[in-house]
Amino acid sequence: MRRPERLAEALREEITEIVGFELDDPRLISVTVTDVRVSDNLHDARVFVLVEGSESQIKEALQALQHAATFIRQQVALGLNLRHAPILNFVRDTVEENAARVGELLQEINLTEGAEAEDAGK
Repeated sequence: MRRPERLAEALREEITEIVGFELDDPRLISVTVTDVRVSDNLHDARVFVLVEGSESQIKEALQALQHAATFIRQQVALGLNLRHAPILNFVRDTVEENAARVGELLQEINLTEGAEAEDAGK
């Protein structure tokens, strides 16, 4: 495994702990860190988060995370014993939302095909 990948996994675990247990912001209750991608030069990291709630709650949670990014970065540096922790950029993870939407569309298609088959059988 390459160094950026190893660092990304360590960052994901550490950031999950920090967001879950050290930050006392009620906007971050429904936040789950799903993935971290570190640039090849190790200076930047995109932290993908899944946030449950309405669009306004999601925006508030992302703003709260971005506001706390410096604190989280400091805690990550201490926890992982890094001289230079990457700059953290929090990004909304839409993979699960997209998967749920595809599932809904497939279900609609199956219902439509089932109704057409019943009509053709009559």
